[in-house]
Amino acid sequence: MARFSRRQFLHLAVGVAALPRFASAQAYPSRPVRIIAGFPPGGSVDYHARLIGQLLSERLGQQFIIENRPGASGNLGTEAVVRAAPDGYTLLLTAIPDTINATLYDKLSYNYVRDIAPVAGIVRGPQILVVNPAIAPRTLSELVATIKANPGKLNMASAGVGTPGHLAGELLKLIAGLNIQHVPYRGEGPALTDLIGGQVQTMITSAAPSMELIRNGKVRAIAVTTATRLPALPDVPAIAETIPGYEVSTWGGVGAPRGTPAQIIDLLNREINAGLASPAIQAKYADLGYTMFITSPAELGKFIAEDAERWAMVIRKAGIKPE
Repeated sequence: MARFSRRQFLHLAVGVAALPRFASAQAYPSRPVRIIAGFPPGGSVDYHARLIGQLLSERLGQQFIIENRPGASGNLGTEAVVRAAPDGYTLLLTAIPDTINATLYDKLSYNYVRDIAPVAGIVRGPQILVVNPAIAPRTLSELVATIKANPGKLNMASAGVGTPGHLAGELLKLIAGLNIQHVPYRGEGPALTDLIGGQVQTMITSAAPSMELIRNGKVRAIAVTTATRLPALPDVPAIAETIPGYEVSTWGGVGAPRGTPAQIIDLLNREINAGLASPAIQAKYADLGYTMFITSPAELGKFIAEDAERWAMVIRKAGIKPE
C-alpha cells in the first residue's frame, strides 16, 4: 500500500474538496436558469432579458427562463437575485435604474455595487431631448436661451421621479444652470402624450418610444444624450456639441449574486459576448439606436461603480427623493 506524507495528504484533500465546485461549474448549466427582470413585460429591461435568454438557451443548450418581478423601480427584482443562491441559476438583467437606485433609496436591504457580481454588458443606448414642435427653439442653444429668459416658467416632463430621463434632465440643469420645472408622470407614454398636446414643453426620453414620433413630426428632436450622434438621427447633434462634458447613456447588462463561482461567470461572459457579436443581434439593436456594450466582468464592474457614483452626485446636488 502506498504511503502518503502529511503534505501529500493535505494537497490531495484540498484537491478533492475543490472537485464538486469545479465539476458543477464545468457541467453548468445542468438545469433551467432564471433571468430576473425587475420591470414588467414590454419595456427595455424585459426586451434585453428575453433576447439574452434566447441567446444563452441556444448557445448552452439549456432553458434560460425570464421571470418578471416588477416593483419599487426594479429594487424587488434586484433584491431577489441578491438573496438567491450564488450557483449561477439565478441571474439579473441589470440596467441603469440599479445604479440610480443605489443612492435614490437610502434604506435598501442590500448594497447593489457590492452584492451583485458583474457578468457581462449588453448594450448602451441614447436618450433624446425632444420638444413640442409648436415652441420656437429648434436648437439646444436656442432652448437654453429660452429657458434662461423665462426662469421657472417652462416644464420638463419625465417618466417619473428617479427615472433615467429625469436624472438626465437634472444633470443638464446642473451643468447648464437651468431653472425649469420637473413634471413627473407614470411612464414615458403619458409624458409623451402631454408633450404632444402642449401641456409640457420638453423632456428627455428613450429612443424606442420616441423615434416614430420624431419621424412623424409629432415631437421635435433637439439633441441626443450620447457623446456622439446617432446613425438613425444623423442631423440631430449630441448635447455635448453645445454643452461640453455632458454625456448620458442608458445601458443593460447581466449580473449574478455575489459569490457565484468565477468559472460560471467567465463562461456566461464568453457566451454572451460571442452571441452579441452576431450580425443579426447587432442589427436588431441598431434599429433601436443601441450600440453593443461588450465587456469583461471586471470592466463592467468598473463601469457600474463609476455610473453609481455619478448618479449619486446628481441625486444629492439636486436633492431628489423617491416618490
